[in-house]
Amino acid sequence: MTEYKLVILGAGGVGKSALTVQFVNHTFLEFYDPTIEDSYRKQVEIDAITTILDILDTAGQEEFAAMREQYMRQGQGFVLVYSVTNRSTMEEVTAMRNQVGRVKEGDGMADVPLVLVGNKIDLVDSRVVSTDEGAELARKLNCPFVEASAKERINVDEGFYQVVREIRRISAKKAGAAGGAKKKGGRGVTSKGRGQSGKKKGCLLF
Repeated sequence: MTEYKLVILGAGGVGKSALTVQFVNHTFLEFYDPTIEDSYRKQVEIDAITTILDILDTAGQEEFAAMREQYMRQGQGFVLVYSVTNRSTMEEVTAMRNQVGRVKEGDGMADVPLVLVGNKIDLVDSRVVSTDEGAELARKLNCPFVEASAKERINVDEGFYQVVREIRRISAKKAGAAGGAKKKGGRGVTSKGRGQSGKKKGCLLF
């Protein structure tokens, strides 16, 4: 059974833990308790494929920023979360995405599976970031976009499912590229020589 390591990133207070706990346990965290690091495991079926998700819920507070690079190295897919009620958290998402890119490129990964999630859409009166703005940021980051509510369990599963689909898509793309390169580079040349009988002998390597 395939297992994927997902990392949840975002500023403090955007609802990373609330989304994760709602996804794993179908419960909502009423009170904000700053996270340092929590790990969860859940078996799910996504597009008819059974998968185990190992989810790392990370700290968003600045004092824990030094730990993020370690998390980023461990992750195969990333859920970038901002709050639609706080514009600055959206800006922090861009900085974190750039950091993920630097870490993964250093590890030889040009494509990074990720999804952008705008959380807290249930807080209609407090909203300051529009859906169009979220969609535009997702286009710039070249990733899927989901708006969600951890409290009302809106699009919670979809956020996690989308990042798994991105992992699969990018993995398949890399496998196809590697297969094509191997096929192209593996074709040998014909060498010819004369045997004792005087006839030509040929050897074709593939």
